[in-house]
Amino acid sequence: MLQAIPTLHRLVLIVAMATVETQIFAANPNLSTDSQLMTVTQLVELALNRNLGIKAQQASTEAAQYRIAPAGALDDPTLSYYTAPGTLVGNRFSEQLEFSQPLPWPGKLTLRKQAAQEEAQTVVEDEKILRLQVATAAKTLFAEWFYVYQALAINQEHQALLEELRRNAEVQHAAGRVGQQDALQAEIAHTQLEVEAATLDHRRHEVQARINTLLNHPPQAQIPLPADLPEPIELPSLTELQAISLREHPTLARIRAQIAKAIAQEKLAKKDFYPDFRVTTGYNSFWDNFSQRLALGFSINLPLNYGDKRSAALDAAHADLRREHWQLTDQETQLLSKLAISRSAVEEIEIVIGAYTHRLIPLAQNSLNAAQADYRAGAGLFITIINAERQQLRTTEGLVRARADYSRQLAELEQGMGIPLNRPIAPSTPYSQPTKEIIP
Repeated sequence: MLQAIPTLHRLVLIVAMATVETQIFAANPNLSTDSQLMTVTQLVELALNRNLGIKAQQASTEAAQYRIAPAGALDDPTLSYYTAPGTLVGNRFSEQLEFSQPLPWPGKLTLRKQAAQEEAQTVVEDEKILRLQVATAAKTLFAEWFYVYQALAINQEHQALLEELRRNAEVQHAAGRVGQQDALQAEIAHTQLEVEAATLDHRRHEVQARINTLLNHPPQAQIPLPADLPEPIELPSLTELQAISLREHPTLARIRAQIAKAIAQEKLAKKDFYPDFRVTTGYNSFWDNFSQRLALGFSINLPLNYGDKRSAALDAAHADLRREHWQLTDQETQLLSKLAISRSAVEEIEIVIGAYTHRLIPLAQNSLNAAQADYRAGAGLFITIINAERQQLRTTEGLVRARADYSRQLAELEQGMGIPLNRPIAPSTPYSQPTKEIIP
């Protein structure tokens, strides 16, 4: 009987595990030179701190804040000086000095400053949106980083075991106990795993480059091995998720700031029908009478609606405001739809993980045990053991893939919410959408 049977016992124990410990790679120089494990939280924090796009957006936020004060300030005054060149010689030198200050219609400066404040708020929300996108990308890449290393771990263990099975089959064939087909089948299965390992290794380099780009590192920079993925969590209800998204999502906050800015600009367009002022004071020595030399003046522009220019500006402001309201409604609808889809996807993956854990993994192990027992009894074929081993590999790898997909889909759900699920959530209040009722 085949001497590889004890090896099959080891195979059963290894591939029946739900996940393979990533620490086995710390001793493998072909995969990483860094033995420190990195958690998903650490990767997210590193990405948020080092991402250049976020730093650029922070500079934009700072610049927008600096623009608020100038928007609410008066225009510069004007100082004018005149003289009569013909009076430079003689006792009758004449000159005129004039100082004037423009003053807008009351309320205009306040509205301009308010518009600048709301514009600055949109830039603040842009930064929040970018941080949310970077965090989602980091979580997604970590899940893929975890999967690649777990899949490589499973693959390498199976390669080693299949190689041992092949050697044992060759020994048995040389002794005349079995045919050459057993060794050939083991060799085929081993070569297939080598091909899959090459694909996984390419994927590892690809994910490594993408993570390094996120961290502002060279593409080939070493990355710590991934720690285990977080455990599944209990999700809030769809109604709660929708309420959180409508209240917290920075995309909606940005549009609301745009609406406030459009309202301020609409009010400014209305005030443009009123005149602005200019106050002037001056000294004019051209006058012979000394009492006439000091002067005070006041002027206004005449806001005539030539070519309906002011009416057109007001109509444009009305249209801009309507656009922002429609965009808010559209974005709310899209976010609520995305939340429903994402939550459904998370629930589906939870079912898949449960099926793998409680049914497929035990069934695959039982199948391998049965193939082993039949072969011992002389009623089974060696190829049946190879097929059962391959099925065990696919099942174990499928569970790892499902766990990675769960984390990835959870990150998508958090992006739709606008906040992480591990952040304390205030009690939600019933919400309403402007244009339609949302029935969860």
